[in-house]
Amino acid sequence: MADLTPLLKQYHEIKRRYPDALLFFRMGDFYEMLYDDAKTAARVLGIALTSRRYGTSSDIPLAGVPVKSYETYLTKLVKAGLKVAICEQTELPDPKKKLLKRDVTEVITPGTIASEEMLDASAGNYLAAVIKVEGKAGIAYADVSTGEFTCGEAAIGEVEEHLAKIAPRELLLAEDETWRPVSFDAAIAPVAGYLFDEEIAAGKLLDHFKVATLEGLGLEGRALALRAAGAVLSYLTEQKKSVLPHIEGLRVFDSGHYLVVDEFTQRNLELLERQRDRSAEGSLFSVLNRTLTPPGTRLLRRWLIFPLRDRQEINARLDAVEELFTNKELSDNLGELLKETGDPERLVSKIATQRANPREVRRLGAILRLGAEIKGELKKAQSNLLKGLAERIEDFSKLATEIEQTIIGDPSVVLLEGGIINKGVNEELDELRSLTQDARSHIASLQLKERSATGINKLKVGYNSVFGYYIEVPRSLASKVPSHYIRKQTLVSAERFFTPELKELEQKILTAEERSKIIEYEMFLAFREKLAGRSRSFKALADVMAEVDVLRSLAQAARENQYVKPQITEDDEIRITSSRHPVVEKLLAERFIPNDVRLDTEENLVLLVTGPNMSGKSTYLRQVALAVIMAQMGSFVPARKASIGLVDKIFTRIGASDDLSRGVSTFLAEMAETANILRSATPKSLVILDEIGRGTSTYDGMAIAWAVIEYLHSSPELRPKTLFATHYHELTELAAHFKGLRNVSFSVKRTKDGVLFLRKLRYEPSDQSYGIEVARLAGLPKAVVERARFLLERIYGGETVSIDEILTEKKVQLRLFTGAVQDEIAAELAELDLDSLSPIEALQKLIRWQEKLNHPTK
Repeated sequence: MADLTPLLKQYHEIKRRYPDALLFFRMGDFYEMLYDDAKTAARVLGIALTSRRYGTSSDIPLAGVPVKSYETYLTKLVKAGLKVAICEQTELPDPKKKLLKRDVTEVITPGTIASEEMLDASAGNYLAAVIKVEGKAGIAYADVSTGEFTCGEAAIGEVEEHLAKIAPRELLLAEDETWRPVSFDAAIAPVAGYLFDEEIAAGKLLDHFKVATLEGLGLEGRALALRAAGAVLSYLTEQKKSVLPHIEGLRVFDSGHYLVVDEFTQRNLELLERQRDRSAEGSLFSVLNRTLTPPGTRLLRRWLIFPLRDRQEINARLDAVEELFTNKELSDNLGELLKETGDPERLVSKIATQRANPREVRRLGAILRLGAEIKGELKKAQSNLLKGLAERIEDFSKLATEIEQTIIGDPSVVLLEGGIINKGVNEELDELRSLTQDARSHIASLQLKERSATGINKLKVGYNSVFGYYIEVPRSLASKVPSHYIRKQTLVSAERFFTPELKELEQKILTAEERSKIIEYEMFLAFREKLAGRSRSFKALADVMAEVDVLRSLAQAARENQYVKPQITEDDEIRITSSRHPVVEKLLAERFIPNDVRLDTEENLVLLVTGPNMSGKSTYLRQVALAVIMAQMGSFVPARKASIGLVDKIFTRIGASDDLSRGVSTFLAEMAETANILRSATPKSLVILDEIGRGTSTYDGMAIAWAVIEYLHSSPELRPKTLFATHYHELTELAAHFKGLRNVSFSVKRTKDGVLFLRKLRYEPSDQSYGIEVARLAGLPKAVVERARFLLERIYGGETVSIDEILTEKKVQLRLFTGAVQDEIAAELAELDLDSLSPIEALQKLIRWQEKLNHPTK
């Protein structure tokens, strides 16, 4: 260290504090990385790896990225799993100082990103923490880009289910915690156990929120939630090097407040993305998303995965959606205003943490003006929720005017370059600007005067940041230069000079410009700090804008897709007239066939749905669950009429999928999910089961399906409303023995070309599965289809037949007619009038039939 230059000593002192982070070391207009950091950055970013010699040291590896575009590079590094420490110059440049002060101003990890440019505008960016103790867990998560902060407690088995809904980017776990999530991707950050210490966590939270007791935060008696929340806040504070003033509240979640939609159901119903390619297109979210702002989009996602259970709150949303549905003018007016707001939620976070640049402060002024116009529109509304939202918007007119008067219309985004503060705000700043302007006028006059005095018409006065102001003369005319010109620089084609008069003017200009920039910088910081004190009010405005955007989006989706307002009841009946699937109906070329739904606790407790594949069973099951979720989130539903009795939990087991990440087979995964349903469902739940038992042998599968139906129907503490689709037609006989079980199926019509799926629900069991017809429609070779028909008749022809007997044709009592040609002959035989048939005609027919049987392709 003794041989290091002061700059390298400073670098090593800072790097020693952040050994696990890649250090972005500010050097003027670049962030530079040295030593191994440079090699890593060059490899990940694909940028040049160079070297530089500092003092007497050997060449040191070096890589750098421009400050103006550093976020592009930073995004790549964080996505690659790297932690990045941003080291800034913490004092203004001063020619008299050889070494500027520097320090780390923030550490960027996947869960602590706050920059809009690095984030997905449509989704939150969460940092989460989990602490597990004796069967229970504390969960907390925060989005530092918006100030959202939530915590709560859950059973250990529900932890992953809850976190999967928000998909955190980074997860804090104590160093000795061995559990790792498998249903979502998150960077794991092992942290010291003391971060989860109850006393430390309590002190951190009480100090941050400036409250006297945990009861004031809603954490009394919730020690695990407290510990997780304390860990999140401590980690964020350390990484952001800030007290995080924009995190102004802590929401304690209560699972009883929301309709429980577990991770399997969210995935099976494709609420946010399609299972096949994880694309949002083709999901329920894509159908409902008509939001116009990023905060609205993020809030819609939260409403969709956390539907409500409080009837009053649901109806308040539905009433607001209804008003925007019927009053298109109000909806459109609000939409036009919202389109201009951008992302106020993340902008407010920048204001609160004093990271906003001048252009963003100016944008805040525009948003405050829009807030006043939105309030004016909301005051015209009749629904309680919309009127309440109007009342939450403060009058920011004076502050908006002050922002407009203080910050120029199109300010610089770089704080030290000037061009920020309006004329007339600061007298000294105006005087310095006038002096600079006058001096520049003198420069222009000086050029004309020197051309006249020297007779050199190509003489010009110029400026660059290295040499300052100069007089430039072509080399061919250098002999005409007066003797009082002092040479400054020689170029290939010109000579540059200065004079005492030019030097004096330069000093005035540069001194005035430098002083102006410093004044503007200091004024902006003070003004931004003043705005930060109002961040709570700005956050309230941003929240209102997001909620209005979601309500308007739901109204627009309902209008476009002809949805209806559901009636929400406290009883245990779900009755939907002409129910439709909101996503499938958008994808079909032909008209979607609607069907009625009735579930209750009496004769329609369990609907046993039978019918062939492709007949509409799975679509029907899904559309019932989606209608409940849409209704309880506050949306209209795809139907002609709907009455929804409040549901506490929705469970689905649809489709077969190996859980390879856990080393679990299809059947074991199916049984594990079914077991969870049987353990967790209540009489207020809705259960959707599709093809339970098909992952094992036929008889085992049917036995399991039968037992599950009995358990759901007859267990006194269970009895959830259930839709149970199956291919085990034998189970339809259970309806005669269980009062609450009802057979339903989908109509299929036989035609000369096969079968026609009518997709219409009927209240009776399916007569057969039509599986071979479905196989034919799917394009199986004709020979395979015909062979399947033959084998089906042999196997289910009323006589027990082994595979060996079929293949060797032994002991098989062949029926007279089997197969397609045989069916044709049988049809002819059935229509013959034997009384009028002569012996010769009968013989001729037998000969022709024999020919057909022996040569069916002729």
